[in-house]
Amino acid sequence: MNIYHNYHNYHTVLIDLSGLLVAYLLGSVCTAIPVCHLLGLPDPRTQGSGNPGATNVLRVGGKGPALLTLSGDMLKAVIPVLIARLLHATPLMAALVGLAAFLGHLFPLFYHFQGGKGVATAFGVIWTLHPLLGLGTTLIWLLVFYFTRTSSLAALLAFGTLPLAAWFADGTNFPVLLLMALLLFFRHHRNIRALLRGEERPFKRSTL
Repeated sequence: MNIYHNYHNYHTVLIDLSGLLVAYLLGSVCTAIPVCHLLGLPDPRTQGSGNPGATNVLRVGGKGPALLTLSGDMLKAVIPVLIARLLHATPLMAALVGLAAFLGHLFPLFYHFQGGKGVATAFGVIWTLHPLLGLGTTLIWLLVFYFTRTSSLAALLAFGTLPLAAWFADGTNFPVLLLMALLLFFRHHRNIRALLRGEERPFKRSTL
């Protein structure tokens, strides 16, 4: 019985570690870079804000490439979290898998650990873990962006309220979502300084 129990524990730990590794590696594929390369667009890391994310791709290449980038960056979190849930992972483990994908986007192995800011990937994590929180966070982002046309401000306000909402929702994923929100704020430190100085560039309506 002890042998079976030990084997079961070892097998579970191995699956969990494999899931975290796969999620991180999948997250390390910064969608903006292959999308721009395949479509003959400039490397987003050398244009605009220099960020390999959907917002910068919108500036560099327009709506189509930006939508592809947004979809890819969300799916690389959605897929591993869904797989983890299909394999009956605990809620905490599923959240950690999502965090691993998010960390892969921020610090990608394939791009010298220089990644994006993680907004789309974070949305993928939240929508998969807790659709109601995903809906609320998305609505805040959309409302702020509609009135300000400033993507960074929309992200900061949306994800700034996420940990509190998660705490009141059920508290299960609060530590992971809090860490994710803090990391997202850290990656937006230049945007925060620009916002405080009144220098952050809003999108023109003609771009959208």
